[in-house]
Amino acid sequence: MIKPKHKNVGILFSGGPAPSANAVISSVALNLIDKNIPVIGIMRGYEFIQDFNKNYPKLRKDVHYGIITQEITKARNRSGVFLRTSRANPGKDIKTMEDLNDPIKNARLKNILDAFESLQIGALISVGGDDTLKTANFLWLMGFPVIHIPKTIDNDYYGIPWTFGYWTAVDVAQKILLNLKADAQATDSFFIVELMGRKAGWITYAAGIAGEVILMISNEDIRGDIIDLEGIVEKITEVIISRENDKKPYGVIAISEGLVDKLPQEMKPKITDRHGNIIYSEAKISTMIADLVKEKYKEKTGLGIKITPKQIGYEIRSAHPTAFDVVMGCMLGYGAAKFYEENNFGVMVSVTDNFDVKTVPFTDLIDKETMLTRLRDVPSGSDFFTLKDRMQYQHLFE
Repeated sequence: MIKPKHKNVGILFSGGPAPSANAVISSVALNLIDKNIPVIGIMRGYEFIQDFNKNYPKLRKDVHYGIITQEITKARNRSGVFLRTSRANPGKDIKTMEDLNDPIKNARLKNILDAFESLQIGALISVGGDDTLKTANFLWLMGFPVIHIPKTIDNDYYGIPWTFGYWTAVDVAQKILLNLKADAQATDSFFIVELMGRKAGWITYAAGIAGEVILMISNEDIRGDIIDLEGIVEKITEVIISRENDKKPYGVIAISEGLVDKLPQEMKPKITDRHGNIIYSEAKISTMIADLVKEKYKEKTGLGIKITPKQIGYEIRSAHPTAFDVVMGCMLGYGAAKFYEENNFGVMVSVTDNFDVKTVPFTDLIDKETMLTRLRDVPSGSDFFTLKDRMQYQHLFE
């Protein structure tokens, strides 16, 4: 059994922001501080510590890290991320178990362990998405005690029913969609709205149902690896014409940004952020589809039509959390502190009925051959997937 070498516990947040991030951080810290366990917050995820050099320069307090105190309780309902965040991915070169022993490929991971030793951090609680989970697993396999808390507003994390921040993101998106619906109705026009969700349609479907959109399309609706763009354009055009025939010449159509993943290679965006992550929004798939629908509509009717594309992304990532997400975040933070006290490492924190916490071993979450994390989409034919279909235009009575 791996046990912490030092009493200090490090906590970091990595990846895109999520509502209730501060509830998680404060809950972890308060539950450990109450047990007289010092907590050190690492600033901006792995951004600084992945390049740490134990000879020079030293990490600076209140710049690269900070000692977390009871004052953190004031951040529980605050939006944003108290510790800041970054998409730095120190484990991106690790593809196999053998790579963990490669001094070139594991250099950033070794730098992180050196940074922890410098700060006398004996265990890490990481908060983040699938890349952060993979890094947590790598550090664990290298012999360092790690507990991971799942984070993604996309809600596509395997091993947990709801991720913190998801319902806040849906709530904010719903309000925007309803505003756009009112605008569409007032102007006899249509909106095609691109929502977050790189691999799954949880946000698109939930926000679409709550926001009274007329059509929802995500990866789960696409058969095969390549999107039938012509088929999607045809379907949207048919719905628009059907609406007009029913004297309802307006509406909002919601699509998932993850559709970009299924575009032909030549149509995918080439622009990446400074950490090498593809920027999905650069594909402007809502604009692409809107333009094609206009062309198809004119081909079918001989008329022009107003269709406005819109991307909804940053608006939903750092909103003030709902009460549900604050409680969810606090439960996950409490769980991480609880499992630390039990020396239960190499696990992700999850919840069951009645918000009881449980662990999910890294071995259940990550394929040992590919070193990739398991993801959870909306199963085709599931009740939620069927509900999405039933709540679209063909089934609405307004």
